[in-house]
Amino acid sequence: MKRFHIHLHVDDLASNVAFYSRLFDAEPARVESDYAKWMLDDPRLNFAISTRGEGLPGLNHLGLQVDDAGELAALQGRARAAGLPLVDEGETTCCYARSEKHWITDPQGIA
Repeated sequence: MKRFHIHLHVDDLASNVAFYSRLFDAEPARVESDYAKWMLDDPRLNFAISTRGEGLPGLNHLGLQVDDAGELAALQGRARAAGLPLVDEGETTCCYARSEKHWITDPQGIA
């Protein structure tokens, strides 16, 4: 099953953790010195914030998190069939997790 992923760049991690914890009525599943993540089931969402990144606070990237290699292969196939430039990062460590990453960028430059 897929889970939508949103990652925001924030200036102040502590105040944003407090804000989103109240908004979601849930504590983060993971907190690091520069990062926090909520794994929500309603809506099914992987919501992350961090102080890493460049530029103004706001959207860092969007994604789809999948549970197995078959779902990942299906998403890759759709991207390739649509002619979307796919950057295959493969197995890597990102956001305090080890996983396979594949990136596309939308027409506005959002990964």
